[in-house]
Amino acid sequence: MTNSAIEFKSRSHNVNGNTNVLETSAKNGVACVWSATMGDSRQIDLSWKFNWDKLESQGVDKITGFIYVSSIFNRLTATRIYVELSENNQEITKQVDGGSTSYTVYYECSLIPHYKNPDYEEMFASSDQNDSILVVDGKKLHVCKVFLSYHSEYFRALFSSNYKEGQMDEIPIGEVSYEDFALLLSTFYPNPAFPNDSTVEKLLEMGRRFLVSSAVSSAEHHLISNNSLIDNEKMMQLADEYGMSKLLLMCIRKINTVEDAKKWKKSQTYEHLSAETKLKVYERLMEFI
Repeated sequence: MTNSAIEFKSRSHNVNGNTNVLETSAKNGVACVWSATMGDSRQIDLSWKFNWDKLESQGVDKITGFIYVSSIFNRLTATRIYVELSENNQEITKQVDGGSTSYTVYYECSLIPHYKNPDYEEMFASSDQNDSILVVDGKKLHVCKVFLSYHSEYFRALFSSNYKEGQMDEIPIGEVSYEDFALLLSTFYPNPAFPNDSTVEKLLEMGRRFLVSSAVSSAEHHLISNNSLIDNEKMMQLADEYGMSKLLLMCIRKINTVEDAKKWKKSQTYEHLSAETKLKVYERLMEFI
């Protein structure tokens, strides 16, 4: 899944010999403190201190992108700065030469979060605890029939002696990518991996297709938690589509005013909600009248 860019655009600030911290911004789980000082040689020392603990808790391994620094009237040469943030690098610094005692500067920033890639080959390697092999996209996943059957009616039927697949040494699984299928299994087998905003929608789709209710429950738990940065409109759509009642209730409770409810009724998302969920939104609206 493609990760959306996190974008900042600062206000314009005057930088002179007395400035330090210029602005603090926060967006989509990333906070940034922008500072600028002017040296004796009239060069500007710029710094951006980032805090992305919330994204790291979701499984983000690093963040990359660019910062573009400009000045009013182009008194300072426009500068592009490469950004790569990791656990051990939370600050970006840049010195820009100039010849004036004062500049009015601003910046734009575009950052891409990169999620950690699980080692599926190690996760589903052959071992004496596994007794079956699933083949997806030509790749083999060594699994335990009993464990998968416990979590899914689909696998229970697949491994049944009533089906020819149950008698096969290697069972092919078609019309699904290796990464998507391994993502599904990794949520409960062998050591559960928790969903994040980048994987939760695909996990819901896979959980429904392969009848893994625990995957849907795990996705709902993530969306209800404070770690998710998905907006309320998208959450309600997912809650309605995949029957996540707790999440749906939370989303409806976030409609706190008549204006919120009217905005909802005009949204494209509302038009695609089920009649039952539309009724609940309407009942929420009635509470404010």
